[in-house]
Amino acid sequence: MLEKVVIANRGEIALRILRACKELGIKTVAIHSTADRDLMHVRLADEAVCIGPAPSPQSYLNIPAIIAAAEVTDAMGIHPGYGFLAENADFAEQVERSGFQFIGPRAETIRLMGDKVSAIEAMKKAGVPTVPGSDGPLPVDDGPAMQKIAQRIGYPVIIKAASGGGGRGMRVVHSEASLLNSVHITRSEAAAAFGDDTVYMEKFLQNPRHVEVQVLADGQGNAVHLYDRDCSMQRRHQKVVEEAPAPHLDPAARAEVLQSCVDACIEIGYRGAGTFEFLYEDGGFYFIEMNTRVQVEHPVTEMITGVDIVKEQLRIASGLPLSLKQEDIVVQGHAFECRINAEDPKSFLPSPGNVKHFHAPGGLGIRVDSHLYSGYTVPPHYDSLIAKLISYAEDRETSLIRMRNALDEAVIDGIRTNIPLHQEIVRDTHFQEGGVNIHYLEKKLGL
Repeated sequence: MLEKVVIANRGEIALRILRACKELGIKTVAIHSTADRDLMHVRLADEAVCIGPAPSPQSYLNIPAIIAAAEVTDAMGIHPGYGFLAENADFAEQVERSGFQFIGPRAETIRLMGDKVSAIEAMKKAGVPTVPGSDGPLPVDDGPAMQKIAQRIGYPVIIKAASGGGGRGMRVVHSEASLLNSVHITRSEAAAAFGDDTVYMEKFLQNPRHVEVQVLADGQGNAVHLYDRDCSMQRRHQKVVEEAPAPHLDPAARAEVLQSCVDACIEIGYRGAGTFEFLYEDGGFYFIEMNTRVQVEHPVTEMITGVDIVKEQLRIASGLPLSLKQEDIVVQGHAFECRINAEDPKSFLPSPGNVKHFHAPGGLGIRVDSHLYSGYTVPPHYDSLIAKLISYAEDRETSLIRMRNALDEAVIDGIRTNIPLHQEIVRDTHFQEGGVNIHYLEKKLGL
């Protein structure tokens, strides 16, 4: 087992990693920016190292500083959490070249899955269902060829940046008249945002749900799935509410896609925790990308399976084989997660500032993952996520009632949060029925 780990992140995920390390007897090193010296995990870690000023490029994205922190503290591994450098293949490579264990997939796997074109090709080879598309990058300056591809796929189509992510670098095209101009604009945006103007084309599914499959693999030929989640309640491609298991899926299609994800992990030699993301429409699954890290919404999967995903990451990174077999993993009950952000619930503008009073809700089946405490100041420099509120019960209806009650109990004074939005969502009739599509929330909000 790794003896000491650097937590290369901040906020609630850093605290989550620290707690998992403590359970396994692993010593922890908290790195932090000058703005984050009062974070809860910094206070609780065995050691803390300030790695630079608040702006991320000078701290949480500063690879030499992070590796230096591991060197001076004699750490053995580095856990990147999510965001920042978690899916940066160069970072993973430099960590392991420097003699430390990267707690995540190998660099070549991150590169493979980070490029959407190569990822789709790998998934097709492994038998994972994919969206009908261009089967590779679009040709440069060949209008007739692109028009033929679009005609074969059928309009509407979507143009995507191969290096894109987080909802950026994509454009929907409804007719041939706007195709070439849309490709040109997407190429320009991709070059500016990602340094790579490679784009590809896919069929645009008009009313899909967002369903994802959680996997664990040890890189030694063993892999399991932890079933699925529904993350369709989104605003501008950013998830707002998640639940597990996903409601109202076709049983045969579900069983097939779960097994295909396990087979794909073995095929590509995957190591660590990962998530296959799909669009689901009319009983069919269509692969869109794989996230090669722990997800923000991992707690809902933990609640229904009883598997501690972060502890499994640490075990796998320590060189241990997977401790679970597929038959050991059984779904029990239902879980929801609401992402609580420091933002205005109407305008969605960030709302940093001092938290005068924080009261976390409680009761049977309620979990709160948060770094907040009364007196803590939310800085303006980072993502607005400040807490994750999770509910669990033996069935979906009861879990949703518990979430409703927990949202009503939560108190965060001094800053604005999106709790009122969540209170509205959990009382929405269509959401209560389950199975809303990815456009539902934006239409509800009139965006």
